[in-house]
Amino acid sequence: MSVRSVLATSALVLLAVSVLPATPAAAGLVVQQTDVDAYTLTSGRLWSSVAIVLGLVGVVSGGLGLARSATRAGARNRWPFVGLAAGLAGAVVGGLVVAAADGGPGTGYGIVGGWLALAIGLIGLALSGLALARSRRAPTVTPRP
Repeated sequence: MSVRSVLATSALVLLAVSVLPATPAAAGLVVQQTDVDAYTLTSGRLWSSVAIVLGLVGVVSGGLGLARSATRAGARNRWPFVGLAAGLAGAVVGGLVVAAADGGPGTGYGIVGGWLALAIGLIGLALSGLALARSRRAPTVTPRP
């Protein structure tokens, strides 16, 4: 992997971890009304949905990286890095939504989606880490008949 790819991936991770999760807490966007309908899109629910999407991108990228590492060991594989960045961002944003929630399920704070995003993000991190570990091993040479 080139230095440029490593720098781009680290910049993406830093942006996702520092800017995206800090925005709702710093701006005070997690302030909740008293009466919330079941289908009302509140800021907590919106951020938990964003975190779930990031976690799913991490899971899919980790799965693609794992599938590619099984077929071509030692080949250049960028999917685990994308999965690590997206899974980490999903887990961090989901954790911040859970930390900022004042009520339980059904109150509009997005706590259920936050817990789900936290779990999906950690699964994406695990899959991507496994794919990265498999892609780092030395390629095996098989004799051709």
